[in-house]
Amino acid sequence: MIIKQVDFIKSATKPVHYPTSELPEIAFAGRSNVGKSSLINCLVQRKNLVKTSSKPGCTQLINFFLVNGSLSLVDLPGYGYAKVSKQIRAQWKPMVETYLSKRENLMGLILLMDIRRDPGQEELELANWLEDHDLPYLVILTKADKLSKTNQDKRCHAICKQINRGVDEVILFSSKTRQGRHRILEEIDNLLAWYAGEEEEGEAYE
Repeated sequence: MIIKQVDFIKSATKPVHYPTSELPEIAFAGRSNVGKSSLINCLVQRKNLVKTSSKPGCTQLINFFLVNGSLSLVDLPGYGYAKVSKQIRAQWKPMVETYLSKRENLMGLILLMDIRRDPGQEELELANWLEDHDLPYLVILTKADKLSKTNQDKRCHAICKQINRGVDEVILFSSKTRQGRHRILEEIDNLLAWYAGEEEEGEAYE
């Protein structure tokens, strides 16, 4: 995929505020401070499209971005940061699950995990939820540049064992070195092709 144009569409907290577009969407989810904003900025090659913050838990909205006029990238609120108020934390889970379960044009999710830490309960629960609902998802291990190549491999194998994924099914990523960027874009292309095929098959049965 070659990204030529990207624009911010809007922010939302409830389905009534979602964009009315029926364009396919790919959502990004992960713990607070996992590097979600940096990954999206790297993919679209825009430094400040998604604001990054050194203070975890700042993103409390669902943010929609239009890519090439044909695809939407959706930045979901980060989760799992204890210093955020209980009220805000309580809002995140239903907000995200409502989007994932109600958004008919959602074609897949990119789940980010920090390569340096084991998956937490939130990550495991989300992965299980995605499996149970047959929603395609791609696991990205972020901040790979923080580890040596040997330790990258060790951590990748350890995490894959915990989430029941093959090593070839996850992508190691670094926003600093751009490691993994090309492969992520290839996987997005694959999702788009699969989604288009599903749409055509559905239309054939109508």
